[in-house]
Amino acid sequence: MRPTRKLTLIPLAAATYFMVSGGPYGLEELVQDCGYSAGLLILLLIPLVWSLPTGLMVGELSAAIPDEGGFYVWVRRAMGPFWGFQEAWLSLVASVFDMAAYPALFVLYLGRLWPPAAHGYNGMLIGAAVVGACVLWNLAGARAVGSGSILLGVLLLSPFLLMVIFALVRHPALGNTPAGAGGAQGGLLAGIMVAMWNYMGWDNASTVAAEVEDPQRTYPRVMMAALAAIVLSYVIPVAAVWRTHVPPRYWATGSWAGIASLVAGPSLGMALSIALVVAAMISSLGVFNSLTLSYSRLPVAMAEDGYAPRMLLRRLPNGAPWVSIVVCGMAWTAALGLSFDRLLMLDILLYGASLVLEFVALVVLRLREPGLDRPFTIPGGLGGAVLTGVGPTALLVVALIRNRNEQMGSINALTLGLILMAAGVVAWYVARWARRTGSTPT
Repeated sequence: MRPTRKLTLIPLAAATYFMVSGGPYGLEELVQDCGYSAGLLILLLIPLVWSLPTGLMVGELSAAIPDEGGFYVWVRRAMGPFWGFQEAWLSLVASVFDMAAYPALFVLYLGRLWPPAAHGYNGMLIGAAVVGACVLWNLAGARAVGSGSILLGVLLLSPFLLMVIFALVRHPALGNTPAGAGGAQGGLLAGIMVAMWNYMGWDNASTVAAEVEDPQRTYPRVMMAALAAIVLSYVIPVAAVWRTHVPPRYWATGSWAGIASLVAGPSLGMALSIALVVAAMISSLGVFNSLTLSYSRLPVAMAEDGYAPRMLLRRLPNGAPWVSIVVCGMAWTAALGLSFDRLLMLDILLYGASLVLEFVALVVLRLREPGLDRPFTIPGGLGGAVLTGVGPTALLVVALIRNRNEQMGSINALTLGLILMAAGVVAWYVARWARRTGSTPT
């Protein structure tokens, strides 16, 4: 059963914003590593090499093949079911690490306002409540998630808007360093990695294409609108704080609330600081909610092809695949008890491999299906399609080299990532055997 009320331009753009960004949170280490001038330059240049090419690729393929499952369907159509399965596997495995982090961040920020939130079993219960709330929200349908993302986006960005206003109207006399001073504590490459992370996830919106109104026209517009909104929401607050002379050494993970207090001054600083903490909770909720919308459609598309249990195809009258949403929510709730951190190396390896497959699919489809109706086409012919993937792939290679020695407990993150990728090959043969023997549950 397909939804009668589908996602339109603005709700889908709002949901995409949360799938990629979740606001300026996460940029603190960029300023700390590179200083203001280099940090802002990175925030302006990385989208040209990383986000814009990915957005163009998603825009072309989503418009040409607007099917549920998005990137899974593209890769499967271009290179066959094995590679399509690997594409979905990489994304779903990565989601276990990604999605466990957002409820934990929600609890962390709530603990700043109510310390008992992080004590004992409270954190686990609150994290499970966040998952449950997002599952219920998604059961209301894709339209409800998109419309809710608009509201969450307004609530998220309002405190930053106030901080920008304070920074512009107050005399820039905070700190003792000149406005152009660097004060960087890390390096340029570290800052680039942070920026890549904060501009990652453009393909997530593609999995709900079957629930989007006029996807052929909507997706290219969504990619450009969301990219503009994210760049502005990153650059403007950082540039405004730069004007106040807050030294780069004041920046650290989770320091937005403290910086806002400095910018607003003693009279209003505490109120704005609290607002930034609440906005951080909204960010975690909004990201988890939008990614639930995205990831829950992958098992449905796989079930349609016979590589996942058929029960995942069951839908509510509003089109929401309720079994898939609930199963994904249960898996993410179980992951809340794991004490791993979201590691840059592991995420870049899993996400990067899936992204490269998508760029390969773009080129292969140009070769194999030149007559495919492409309402939006990356200019430059086949050469333009090939060049589109060069920048993102080069950045991924640099990121892997830069972070190859990261540890995840006692195991190297690169080693763990390769093990998980190899497990996808094993899972494929198991799923194919189940499909052939008819032993896939219904």
